Amino acid sequence: MGVEAISGSGGVRTAIASASRATGIDFDYLLGQAQLESGLNPTARAGTSSAAGLYQFIDQSWLGIIKQHGSQYGLGWASDAITRSGNRWVVNDPAMKSAILNLRSNPDVSATMAAQYASDNKGALENALGRSATGTDLYMAHFLGLGGARSFLRTMQSNPGVSGAAMFPAAARANRSIFYDAGGNARSLGDIYQRFAAKLDKGAASVGATGLASDTLSGAGAMPGRGGDFETARANFAQLASLGTVDGATVITGSGDNASSAQSWARAALARAGVNTGTAATPDNVNSVNLLRPTPDTARLAYMMLATMGA
Repeated sequence: MGVEAISGSGGVRTAIASASRATGIDFDYLLGQAQLESGLNPTARAGTSSAAGLYQFIDQSWLGIIKQHGSQYGLGWASDAITRSGNRWVVNDPAMKSAILNLRSNPDVSATMAAQYASDNKGALENALGRSATGTDLYMAHFLGLGGARSFLRTMQSNPGVSGAAMFPAAARANRSIFYDAGGNARSLGDIYQRFAAKLDKGAASVGATGLASDTLSGAGAMPGRGGDFETARANFAQLASLGTVDGATVITGSGDNASSAQSWARAALARAGVNTGTAATPDNVNSVNLLRPTPDTARLAYMMLATMGA
């Protein structure tokens, strides 16, 4: 993938969809993480740290992920400028450093690096834990760093009642609402984990996710890969007619590979599922035919079609 592929202006959801396909990290997880971190605002900046962008990378984390993976995505100029000095990543040229850090406000670059970071953490956590990683596991790695997440999750597996504040005093001082309840009582690891899972799912659902962002990142809950059902349906939209009828509703037919018809079907399908896409589904924009009643899988397909087409 070259730099052109991750520096477009197709919108936040399109950027997240592209990053998901490039790395295999679940779309719903990446969407929920971005919603929690920045409210899907690619120019968001934290008031108490250097965190910025769609996924609120702090300066050092961003320089590290660009150094490690930038060249894979056409950002060799940035990766080559970053060096290690002691335990810190540095860029000697101030203008170059500013340019690299400002990439956090590019949704395509930010989403791709967040997905790549999640992919790296997924492999490391699965090796450490001996099980499949979940979206919540990845969010813990984003929040505590990989080492902190390993410690948190290993301890929680054997003793979920341990105080989170006792294990992570510095993080607890900076994030009291996460580590303590309203009465000032320290929350357990299990409680903190479940609260993160609930927040991740709620955040993703609020912006149109069709699956659980906190769930296992493989199998039925994962986004179809580049060779999967989603890509086949997107590339050959007319084949959707072969799905027949569901609950008496027929799939849109006679539209071929027309992108606007695909968008109309997807918007109307999501409207039937109760998801607001910002465009009304009317007989005019769905060619006056009935629609497939979405299951979770077809709703996901519809949402991903819109995201990929930049709609």
